[in-house]
Amino acid sequence: MSRISFVELPASNLSTTRAFYDDAFGFAFADFGPSYSCTMTGNVDLGLQADASEATSAPLVVIAVDDLEATFEAVGKAGGIITQPIFAFPGGRRFHFRDPSGNELAALKAD
Repeated sequence: MSRISFVELPASNLSTTRAFYDDAFGFAFADFGPSYSCTMTGNVDLGLQADASEATSAPLVVIAVDDLEATFEAVGKAGGIITQPIFAFPGGRRFHFRDPSGNELAALKAD
């Protein structure tokens, strides 16, 4: 079943941004490389993307799906615009798309 899995925020300074969310809200983060951290609660998690070449300009809602290829096809057929084709990253694969209102989102299949 598809569900919103996490929200990814661009982070200009990963350590400062992590410290803010830890100090203000008690969030604990796991690192996935030198430029990415994510909470791992299993609910809706928060990801921090500090790699400027991969960060979006606004928060990115990520939807977990069971079948990434089928979702890729369904998004296109439903009128979504693929902005980044399927790619692998530590922990899974995903693609980015814009909905008919221009919002950028991602679909994810975790490993």
